[in-house]
Amino acid sequence: MSKQYDVVVIGSGPAGYHAAIRCGQLGFRTACIEKWLNQNGKTAYGGTCLNVGCIPSKALLDTSQKYIEAQHEFSTHGIKVSKPVIDVPAMIGRKDKVVKQLTQGVAGLFRANKVDDISGSGRLIAAGLVQVTAHDGSQYEIEAKQIILAAGSVPASIPTAAVDQQTIVDSTGALDFTEVPKNLGVIGAGVIGLELGSVWARLGAKVTVLEALEDFLPVADRQIAAEAQKILGKQGLDIRLGTLVTNTATGKGKNSDVSVEFTSRNGDKQEKNQATFDKLIVAIGRKPYTEDLLDPAVGVELDERGFIQVNEQCMTSVANVYACGDVVRGPMLAHKGMEEGIMVAERLAGKKSQVNYDLVPSVIYTHPEIAWVGKNEEELTTAGVDFNIGVFPFVASGRALAANDSSGMVKLIADAKTDRVLGCHIIGPSAADLLQQVVIAMEFSASAEDLGLTMFSHPTLSEAVHEAALAANGHAIHIGNRKRRA
Repeated sequence: MSKQYDVVVIGSGPAGYHAAIRCGQLGFRTACIEKWLNQNGKTAYGGTCLNVGCIPSKALLDTSQKYIEAQHEFSTHGIKVSKPVIDVPAMIGRKDKVVKQLTQGVAGLFRANKVDDISGSGRLIAAGLVQVTAHDGSQYEIEAKQIILAAGSVPASIPTAAVDQQTIVDSTGALDFTEVPKNLGVIGAGVIGLELGSVWARLGAKVTVLEALEDFLPVADRQIAAEAQKILGKQGLDIRLGTLVTNTATGKGKNSDVSVEFTSRNGDKQEKNQATFDKLIVAIGRKPYTEDLLDPAVGVELDERGFIQVNEQCMTSVANVYACGDVVRGPMLAHKGMEEGIMVAERLAGKKSQVNYDLVPSVIYTHPEIAWVGKNEEELTTAGVDFNIGVFPFVASGRALAANDSSGMVKLIADAKTDRVLGCHIIGPSAADLLQQVVIAMEFSASAEDLGLTMFSHPTLSEAVHEAALAANGHAIHIGNRKRRA
């Protein structure tokens, strides 16, 4: 006889484990199925984010930034140190320790909230019925009144650069280099490519980023993207736009290099080029992981890109089956998946929870960080909306100057008629944390004037948000400028 639950969650990434824990808190008999195993053969909870995504990449980003500071910035503060040396195995070991602590933490949260953790692969074979395939190949079934699909995503691939996790790697392999490559190629100038490229560039690699699109960071505000491209270029990232990889060839042996053929635009012409790298990272994005997740006979509908189709409450086309996180529409962001998981759990309990998809913040954890929320200038111009813009550069921030970290700006956009904040775009120190203040303000429909009348501590980086809000209405005290589209 199969085991029976109120709720079964497939996947323990940010969407899945948040859904499972909240279901447990709400009194549902809950189980969460996870197939991921760590190096010791034990179940590793947390999905891509905790194991090979958000957390380990930030650990490497923080370590590599400290290395840069020790190399080039300590002397500015009057601190003299001998020439720093990077110990790559120690850096990777620290990253692994952080990952282990957090994945074990999820397991502890499951126990604390009475969520049964099931190790293996889950497959929806009928409404209310999940087949579990254990790691030894054995199978059994579990029943549930409600099922939440949160299987996450996997790196996307291209046929012209087949990943072997030796010389050509994806975002997972790029977290475990045993030494700093002398010449590193990165296919893709998106979030993943820029973050991983930054890590190894800081540690001494010559990094070339090959991006097929003609525009740099097309999802970001154009002014912020241009500033980011300029800063990252100065940091050593050779970003080549309009560049399409047509072929790759690797040599024989563990330490072989990779030859990459690509075409790039020169005026109106496409030119063929070739480069050789020690390592090549394929970072062209991610795709939903739905392989063997669904029996087609169940009737859960997918779109043309393989995403599970859901409504705004994450309900699928099949009653009592929900899906959230990277397997559904919208940006593949951990925090978006977390909120969806909690929303689904609470709606199962009869609560009226809802995710505000208009206010999903986006962040690129380069240095300086790049972060934005809401509409950008180009989107509002296309929509015919009249707006005011306030811009404040960090070079005018006392706190940023004191920290010797003054690159970038805050750009705040407000409706010209109502003054309601429509968007905020930041490149600069602690951009992700500064942006969150504006996300909260926008959630409560704040105006630029509301932010301008709010008292900010001095001296803080957050004053840049305050000044940008003042600048939107022409009231900035320290340099900030105002632009109006009417």
